Amino acid sequence: MVICAASRHLLRGRHVCGTWARMWQRQSSGRVYTELDFDQEEMKEKLLGFPGGTIELNKQESGIAVLTINNPSRMNAFTGTMMVQLEEKVSQLEQWVDGKGLILQGAAGTFCSGSDLVAVKAITKPQDGMKMCMFMQNALTRLLRLPLISVALVEGRALGGGAELATACDFRLMAPGSLIQFVHKHMGVVPGWGGAARLIHLIGSQNSLKLLSGASKVNPEFGLQIHLADGVLQDPQVEEGVGTVMQQAEKWLRHYTQGPPPVIQAMKKVVLSGRELPLVEALRTEKEVFGTVWGGPANLQALTSKSKYK
Repeated sequence: MVICAASRHLLRGRHVCGTWARMWQRQSSGRVYTELDFDQEEMKEKLLGFPGGTIELNKQESGIAVLTINNPSRMNAFTGTMMVQLEEKVSQLEQWVDGKGLILQGAAGTFCSGSDLVAVKAITKPQDGMKMCMFMQNALTRLLRLPLISVALVEGRALGGGAELATACDFRLMAPGSLIQFVHKHMGVVPGWGGAARLIHLIGSQNSLKLLSGASKVNPEFGLQIHLADGVLQDPQVEEGVGTVMQQAEKWLRHYTQGPPPVIQAMKKVVLSGRELPLVEALRTEKEVFGTVWGGPANLQALTSKSKYK
């Protein structure tokens, strides 16, 4: 990676270049852009000038947190204040040692309609727009890199930046009647929160080009077909006893978060390294992460109980 030379100096010559530890400890806690690229605190002050809405975080004893985008009067569009709050909540989740999973949802039965137009109209200069993009790319990259297994619970509509937000989770579950649509073309722009780059990793370049250039509507069935959706939830008003869509999402996620937090977090870390790093560096990272759980409480208990084949 680009930061290898600097990291060698910082870590006094130890050869861990490209490992998970370096990738997450690099400047500004794994951000794509650093203070050398733009003044993040200055950007925060500008964004806080556009109030409205909230980002709410509820960390549960189960190790699963719920992050809620709450601005229902504007279809949960992101105001500047909400962008800052999102970054703050991600910082809190990065420090959550008991965390295993995360559900990202929108309030009042819809996911997110992207950026609030009040802020968009006020930030018309390309330079300011790019700084806003850098701020949100940092926040969403850190969201995706959390050592938690994350799920976007898509109800209602995920439009524009909301569609980009959905790609910043490991998985996407779509409720009946929901819709994901990259409407950027209709606004005369392209994705700027990292959504295009993440979308290509999820569904490939050709499908991504179709969705972006066609502003195509992705319903749950089509989402499954192109592998943008990882599951379709049942309608609680039609199917009895299935629970709410949130309860269904929690049940789905619990299947992948069973076990001690250090083990679940380690699983997420090795998958991230395999996705983001060249093979040799990913192998080195896997070895190092392996060392953090080998001989640990969960490993020793499993060896004692001979639970491997259960």
